[in-house]
Amino acid sequence: MVNFRYLIPRMIRHFMPESLARWLLRRGWVIRPGLETRAPQEAVRRYQATLQSKGVSLEGKRVLVFGYGSSFAVGCGLLRLGTGHVVLAEKADFYGDQSNHPLLAEYGEYLYLEDGHVKPNPKWITVFHGDILSAQAQQVIGEADVVLSSSVYEHLDAVEEITRALVSVTAPGGVHLHYIDLRDHFFKYPFEMLCYSEKVWQKWLDPSSHHNRWRMNDYRQLFERYFSVVSLDVLARDESAFESAHPRIRSEFLTGDVQVDSVTLLQVFATKPIK
Repeated sequence: MVNFRYLIPRMIRHFMPESLARWLLRRGWVIRPGLETRAPQEAVRRYQATLQSKGVSLEGKRVLVFGYGSSFAVGCGLLRLGTGHVVLAEKADFYGDQSNHPLLAEYGEYLYLEDGHVKPNPKWITVFHGDILSAQAQQVIGEADVVLSSSVYEHLDAVEEITRALVSVTAPGGVHLHYIDLRDHFFKYPFEMLCYSEKVWQKWLDPSSHHNRWRMNDYRQLFERYFSVVSLDVLARDESAFESAHPRIRSEFLTGDVQVDSVTLLQVFATKPIK
């Protein structure tokens, strides 16, 4: 059965000009921004709680937030926890000063105003906008003790290459913590994207923000290639939605284990990078 309630909005999103998508994203209309942008303190608390549970302290560490969403709030929040320096990396500055002007009053020790623009104090925060695979990125980021991301990995295209680049800027004793949302980001139909061939997905349905459709075992294999110790924790499943979509899901996305195939939110903690 053709799901037109899914296909029509998906096609509109696929062909939507990027300028319009960014305009909607800045306003939080239709396209929902990531946790770091809409609830930065919640993102910081989640990072802190998970790292503490793994025995990792942020005290004095150099931390890379990969895909920070253009709000300096996450970086400032991490610094308040005792982090030594924060590197905020993003492909582009999607929000500009919109998210950062309100932060001046609370985080004046980390931010300052110059010509009407909010700037990070370079003593505490380094910002990189651009391709993480570039030589410039490696120079700017330096060597990170902790690498963090939230709902970023599912949007990556060159997943292997980007992971390799992140490993290259990770200290020998460094750790990675990534939250990966495995749902179709048309959240009403969390497994619908798995019902279409790669050709159809790429040509007609993949949003301009891109969704790579990787599943839990794909990420397990990826991180085990680049780290000696990898822990994958399932944070959420949706077995009822999975069973509803199951008859139409393509075989390449199925393992036969409902506990694996119905995963919607994944936490990856990896240590001892292999370089």
